[in-house]
Amino acid sequence: MALNIPNTESKRIVVIGAGFAGLKFVRALRKSDYQLVLIDRNNFHQFQPLFYQVATAGLEPSAISFPLRKIFQQQSNLHIRLTEVLNVNVEEKLVHTALGDVTYDYLVIATGATTNFFGIKPIADAALPMKTVGEALRLRNTILKNYEAALTCDDPAEIETLLNIVIVGGGPTGVELAGALAEMRSYVLPKDYPELNFRQMKIYLVEASSSLLGSMSASSSRKATHFLKHLGVNILTGIQVTGFSNDQVHLHTGENLKAHTVIWAAGIKGDLPEGLPQEIKGRSNRLITDEYNKVKGSDSVYAIGDIAFVEQASIPNGHPQVAQVAIQQAANLAANFKRISNDQKMKPFKYFDKGSMATIGRNKAVVDLPFWSFQGFFAWLVWMFVHLMSIVGVKNRMLIFINWLWNYMTYDQSLRLIMKPGKGSA
Repeated sequence: MALNIPNTESKRIVVIGAGFAGLKFVRALRKSDYQLVLIDRNNFHQFQPLFYQVATAGLEPSAISFPLRKIFQQQSNLHIRLTEVLNVNVEEKLVHTALGDVTYDYLVIATGATTNFFGIKPIADAALPMKTVGEALRLRNTILKNYEAALTCDDPAEIETLLNIVIVGGGPTGVELAGALAEMRSYVLPKDYPELNFRQMKIYLVEASSSLLGSMSASSSRKATHFLKHLGVNILTGIQVTGFSNDQVHLHTGENLKAHTVIWAAGIKGDLPEGLPQEIKGRSNRLITDEYNKVKGSDSVYAIGDIAFVEQASIPNGHPQVAQVAIQQAANLAANFKRISNDQKMKPFKYFDKGSMATIGRNKAVVDLPFWSFQGFFAWLVWMFVHLMSIVGVKNRMLIFINWLWNYMTYDQSLRLIMKPGKGSA
């Protein structure tokens, strides 16, 4: 097997990853003179900020996914290959994949991040991450199957364990997921499972630092905490999770939380392909780059998005691993490649922080802009508008808007399906 990429006189840029960074980079070079090869294990782009709504039955997976070939139907200088990258040989400028090898003049690594369990093996074995659409669906299936199992259970302690959920990580993902689950507990689950007493269900949100939403303003952190407590979420800050066994989450304080379901939203690390030298890897398994996103010690390899660690004294921890950084880095690098082809000087990347936001449920959100922080109903409207406009495809935007409108009017999510792979319906 081979990738069958035609040889041309154009310089070839191989892009690994079709997340926010890879997608933006390839789209920005739509009319360039470069030959582009986009490699990804999936044939679709995933909108990660709304994974939690798939997990809580608010949206269909197809609403936040968009086929790559449809996005690039009019881009003649692009070749898309659906495969797994096995190894990168920077000395020979070669990418090894499961379908064959491809050479490059330039390599852009935009593989994003994966879940970081910080070496806690029992958690890695038992906890449910949420970094892909598939993982979000698995989480939805697990939660619903737990409640089905609780219906046929005679042990009150076991029923409580099946109902309880522990979320580890108090960043935007953990906060938004906790709010969505709390609203399901109040408005949806009692109607679906009238035989179960959901007043017994406990939702725990565990954060190792001293506050939720540590990357946002103090006022937004306090308000998010207030919103979640009002929804009945048990918030534990300054608490580290050390393990999991026998349906109990172990805390560093010696206490245990009873729960069959543990959701891990506590950390990420770079999802690097094999073969890259150890000396170019920085904090959290990210690739060390200069201000032009060129990987340390290389003249032809670049990294953008969550995988990139820009080495600057002013940002010792690197840029935040959020979508806006990825999109802006991709746009800047694409513009630099156009400058290279025109024998012009490259421009360094400078991140413009447009702000951050998180929603905690119906009419509740927190927004931090560079010049203003606000919370509540208006923040919730802003959150919805920004996320809706960020979705790829008009049809997907309409589907999401209709789902949101229906959920708001009916206090219900209509997608509580347990999807099973394989044959049959049993």
